[in-house]
Amino acid sequence: MYLSPFGSAFLDGTCETTTRGDRRPPMKIERIETYRRDDRVTLVKVYTDDGIEGLGQTSVFRAGLTAQVLHEMVAPAFLGSDPWDLEAIVADVVRRHYKFAGSFLTRALTGLDTAVWDVLGKATGQPVHKLLGGCYRSEIGMYASSMSRTITPSDEADRLAAIVAEQGFAGVKIRIGQEMGRDHDASPGRTEAIIPQLRSALGDDVIIHADANGAFTPGRAIRVGRMLEDQGYGHFEEPCPYAETDNIRRVNAALDIPVAGGEHDTSMEQIYRMVAGRAVDIIQPDIGYLGGVSRARRVAALAETAGIPCTPHCSSRSMIQIFTLHLAAAMPSVFQLQEWSIEPDPQMEGIYAPLPQVRNGAVRIDDRPGWGVELDPAFEKQATLMTGGKIISEAA
Repeated sequence: MYLSPFGSAFLDGTCETTTRGDRRPPMKIERIETYRRDDRVTLVKVYTDDGIEGLGQTSVFRAGLTAQVLHEMVAPAFLGSDPWDLEAIVADVVRRHYKFAGSFLTRALTGLDTAVWDVLGKATGQPVHKLLGGCYRSEIGMYASSMSRTITPSDEADRLAAIVAEQGFAGVKIRIGQEMGRDHDASPGRTEAIIPQLRSALGDDVIIHADANGAFTPGRAIRVGRMLEDQGYGHFEEPCPYAETDNIRRVNAALDIPVAGGEHDTSMEQIYRMVAGRAVDIIQPDIGYLGGVSRARRVAALAETAGIPCTPHCSSRSMIQIFTLHLAAAMPSVFQLQEWSIEPDPQMEGIYAPLPQVRNGAVRIDDRPGWGVELDPAFEKQATLMTGGKIISEAA
């Protein structure tokens, strides 16, 4: 017999539900809806038979296709199930769809996993981070993350220096190379120019990270990494394409600067290989890409056991930011500064409220039940509503 973290007993894959005395029967998920305003984001609502409503979100990008995968491949496993069996359901979805393992399945799974966590929080009157292990930290330190490769080194230095001064960020992150660039730069000489320029502009007290998004071959990555070391940078993120584990390990072995990666990986087994094989010094699961909080917290626990930091990737202003904050509040290994995008993103506005705010370089964690946010009624009215895989109403 296997006892899940939620207390449900399983024998040979069959759940045994026991009712004792006047104990209420378990909740059941009776309806699942998705709301999509554009092709960037799909919000998910889960309704239970006792009136609790949970709010979640799939990963960003290709939201329409992701919503279809959710309704056709993921939702059937959740409908009629007890929300407290969440981790068993998540594992079952991944196992049953082994022939279709990959990004779209896990992006869709994220939507339902996160909506059910909201249900569980509301059912117990607790914020999600309490259910994940408790409030290990009440404030999450953030670094200001640039998403731009088109900005010039001098303009980037000026805007990041201003943001650090105005909002109290203790760290920043810049983009170098060209994403998946095969040693090409976003513009000639930009990497060599921006690395020293940012250090000069920000001084020695500000942590500076550099993200290559898989830009380099191992030889070029090692040379760039040594430049980062000379300038006292914090970490070197995705020096080689994320699937090239051996190449990333080679870069990591050659450098002293911590190498970070894992944001694009959808396989728990691949993340384990990266951590166990010391391909990275910092593991960076993205809750949206990996399949939700249930799987991401396992990565954080793995990092704690391995003695390395877990710094979840979060480059979006969507609800992924909320999920990541709760994970960071609960997990001991998520102790470094976390990512906070500084780029304006109108498509991510007007989705949910209240929005988290950075004050003095940190975000204070919310203690309201569940995720502590509600879907913006305007978004709901503007979105394409689907349930049971069928469009109920089109976006306004």
